[in-house]
Amino acid sequence: MKKTPFVTKQQVEEIVKKFPTPFHLYDEAGIRANAQAVKDAFAWNPGFREYFAVKATPNPYLLKILKDYDMGCDCSSYTELMLAKSCGFDGEHIMFSSNDTPAEEFAYADKLGAIINLDDFTHIDFLEETIGHIPETISCRYNPGGVFTLSNGIMDNLRDRMTKEQLFEAFKILKSKGAKYFGVHAFLASNTVTNEYYPQLAKELFELVVELKNETGCDIRFVNLSGGVGVAYKPDQTPNDISVIGAGVHKVYDEVLVPAGMGDVAIYTEMGRFMMAPYGCLVTKAIHEKHIYKEYIGVDACAANLMRPAIYGSYHHITVLGKEDAPCDHTYDVVGSLCENCDKFAIDRQLPKID
Repeated sequence: MKKTPFVTKQQVEEIVKKFPTPFHLYDEAGIRANAQAVKDAFAWNPGFREYFAVKATPNPYLLKILKDYDMGCDCSSYTELMLAKSCGFDGEHIMFSSNDTPAEEFAYADKLGAIINLDDFTHIDFLEETIGHIPETISCRYNPGGVFTLSNGIMDNLRDRMTKEQLFEAFKILKSKGAKYFGVHAFLASNTVTNEYYPQLAKELFELVVELKNETGCDIRFVNLSGGVGVAYKPDQTPNDISVIGAGVHKVYDEVLVPAGMGDVAIYTEMGRFMMAPYGCLVTKAIHEKHIYKEYIGVDACAANLMRPAIYGSYHHITVLGKEDAPCDHTYDVVGSLCENCDKFAIDRQLPKID
């Protein structure tokens, strides 16, 4: 897939007259179109809601765009809860999913009326001691263990969430302590660039909640597929098709939940990068060039502005504005100004000549 910027060199030249580089720029039209596409893909499920993973892009202006589409916030910290509240999200539209959670964060989530998504079996007593009760609506995070394999990779050894045995026992205890409505959440893989992930995860979770309901008698109101739907960072990757993904989840929903008398269960998602990553960019200016054992381009941004390449060695596409169709016949390391050798946006990247 050709990487075409949503902004031109001429537009950026006007913007920098008011806002000096480096800065992040977002395509509002693209964000809105994608948000609507997500809603359309799951419109078959009346209770569907996307709870945007705030940690992915904690920007109030962007959260308010998603709010226009009745989306919610998936928060993992006190600060993210504060941000959701400041943007006008009510408790029904806030999912609090965290691990190693401090007491004050549980207390604040309860004060907001957020849906609390318990990460660990021991958090049941900790939550009750902290807030003095168990909320009527509560969710638990599930870890099936082992290795989760997809066409594009695997993920194993997740440190958080509950085992199956803990999950069943947790539901029984929570029900005995006053919980009335339940949800199940799972996250098994990150940045999957395949339409298979959500349907495969959904089938596993749907079969689990049927078993849960039969054994515990709990009223399971929602299944939270969490995030994991990725984006095509590289030009040779094919983007996910959310309509195909939604149809795949629909198929297994009808195969598993409907025959079990659970055709009223809502589907929730907590996508982050899928909602924002394709519609944002870091705008930075080349300010130095260095010719030693390699060719370097120094820019006025650094890892503080975009951490993923420094932390993970992640690929982020680089466009030289004004040279979108020029041949990529120069090899550069594109670097920032931090006194850290990992402060690199690209290593041995083929780009047009940078002036």
